[in-house]
Amino acid sequence: MKLRTKLLSALLITGSLALSAQTLVTVDGKAITQEEVDQGLMEATQGRFNQVPPEKQAELRKQFLQQLISKQLIYNDAKKTGILKSKEYKEEYKKLEERMKKELAIQVWQKKQLDSITISPKALKDYYNKNKEEFNQKESVKARHILVATEDEAKKIISTLKHLSGDKLKEKFIEEAKTKSTGPSGPKGGDLGYFSKGQMVPAFNDKVFSMKVGTVTDQPVKTQFGYHVIYLEDKKDATTRKFDEVKPFIEQRLKLEAFKKVMKSKMDDLEKKANIK
Repeated sequence: MKLRTKLLSALLITGSLALSAQTLVTVDGKAITQEEVDQGLMEATQGRFNQVPPEKQAELRKQFLQQLISKQLIYNDAKKTGILKSKEYKEEYKKLEERMKKELAIQVWQKKQLDSITISPKALKDYYNKNKEEFNQKESVKARHILVATEDEAKKIISTLKHLSGDKLKEKFIEEAKTKSTGPSGPKGGDLGYFSKGQMVPAFNDKVFSMKVGTVTDQPVKTQFGYHVIYLEDKKDATTRKFDEVKPFIEQRLKLEAFKKVMKSKMDDLEKKANIK
């Protein structure tokens, strides 16, 4: 149990996709990687996992890793107890194989139809010009924080920082975060990356967006997670993303819209030719 707790803690501090190849835990020799966790969470949230607040991400990662561990334990026991050789397993596997053959054939067929669709440069540009509001980006900030359990702890940290500025302040803040923060971002110097208004809990959100770049909160910020000391590293004004940035997104959207029409035409044609009673 101590080993598992240690490994779960390791997961909480490795939120970056850049670490996707990292092995988080092994179960009887079978590695469970960061990539498996990231992929599973992206699928579970329909690609929106990065929009989940960082503190919530940590909890979801922990829960999903535990699910993968449990599944591997059950699978290992199933092999040991002969489940994979049983008649029931083989019959169910055969049924699943038949269903998968059909589903895979459908997926490949649909992908072939989608890939055959092309969108003209003019159509892409026209969509952008008519729907620019879709590509408005809210004001965003890049911040670091130190999370502690009590207000007194937070105040002591602030007192060690308040006389510093510039690079010295940032360096000291990172040092304090690595040694004192209880949040999952602590080992990364408290780095929360960029986020826009509304992504963090209200008290944290209101404070960080009122700060000046290069400053630290003069008072602890209390949330349901504890007490935060915040350092504002950068701020980006609201803007509209350029056409070249969003062109792939527009193309995919228009292709999907065209795909629906193609599919309706194809299905009508196939139904006419088929013998349906």
